[in-house]
Amino acid sequence: MKNFWSIFLIAALVFSCESNKKQEEGIKVSKDDIAYTSIGKEIIADDALAADRMAVHYNKMEVGDTIPAKMVAKVEEVCQTKGCWMKLDLENGEEVMVRFKDYGFFMPKDIAGKEVIINGIAFVNEMSVDEQRHYAEDAGDSEEAIAAITEPKKTYSFEADGVLLKD
Repeated sequence: MKNFWSIFLIAALVFSCESNKKQEEGIKVSKDDIAYTSIGKEIIADDALAADRMAVHYNKMEVGDTIPAKMVAKVEEVCQTKGCWMKLDLENGEEVMVRFKDYGFFMPKDIAGKEVIINGIAFVNEMSVDEQRHYAEDAGDSEEAIAAITEPKKTYSFEADGVLLKD
């Protein structure tokens, strides 16, 4: 019986390490000869709204509104501390702040300019001064730029459960 538990624990450890490796590296997928790396929950590329179409939905939303969504957009910026958030271009002068459900996964830090497809919940909120300053620090902004943040602001946000990163 003792050997059974030893083998069980070793097997559990091996499988848990494998799932963590998959989470860090992502899974390679392709759709219509376009290669993607899947990060987080596996999603498909179908039915994703273009960023400019998603901007129309965001413009109609009020603080506190939420909608399930899937969109395709270009990455503007990524958290340089851990890859725990990214900002996407909505192609109308606005951007959307993307965080990842339950901090279940992170993005590579070097993907600015790349295209992603995100799946999850789109919402509008008001970001506090402290939260804005925190993100500015993560982005590596100067002390002067951080000190200049003095008022809360309405932000377009997204909680992603899965991301496809175009290779």
